[in-house]
Amino acid sequence: MKLLLLDRSPPLFKISPDRWPLLFCLKPSASCRNIPILVDADHKSEWLGDLLKLADYVAWTEAPSIPSALVSMLLRLPNIKFSVVTLGEEGCIMLERSVNEDPPTEEIDIDSLLELLMQKTDDSITFPTFVPSSVAKLRANKFGTIHGRLIVGTAEKIPPLELLDTTGAGDAFIGAVLYAICTNMPTEKMLPFAAQVAAGCCRGFGARTGLPYHTDPRLTSFLS
Repeated sequence: MKLLLLDRSPPLFKISPDRWPLLFCLKPSASCRNIPILVDADHKSEWLGDLLKLADYVAWTEAPSIPSALVSMLLRLPNIKFSVVTLGEEGCIMLERSVNEDPPTEEIDIDSLLELLMQKTDDSITFPTFVPSSVAKLRANKFGTIHGRLIVGTAEKIPPLELLDTTGAGDAFIGAVLYAICTNMPTEKMLPFAAQVAAGCCRGFGARTGLPYHTDPRLTSFLS
């Protein structure tokens, strides 16, 4: 096993309360085997807060103030390496924790930083792109600061005649992120790769028929 996914699927959230301590025992067992845990936080549950404490990575969908929510999450959950929120055709936003570099002394407001990154995106480019900030001390009002970098990932602009069904695109994105983590794919490749897989899902009806194969030419640059 290379990675453990805890998601919103019904079997997980139908586990009786008296069995939940068994689930929380997974963390030390996974840690000693160097098995990371990704929590798909898309589903609200009374146990979600406890599940997040197990996570090394978190994926979720939308929030009233995304950058501040990302900072708050990484401050409350120090084990998380990154948190990514998917935004459909608008792409995704990731906050990646930095532990290897000395933090700069100057703080940057994370909401203002997001605006700057969004201005750097190019609407004329149809394929997924990766727009990162430099590593900085990022501040969210009322929450505090985190040492890391903010990243905007754009989605593929699918021609209208090729766009058939968006069902399952978010799950396809998260599945691609899981693959990327297991293969040690760098973040610079991971987000465009996941966006490309999600776009492939949208080219077929239902959640699976459009999923690209490993040999798909659109994925060649990511898998070579």
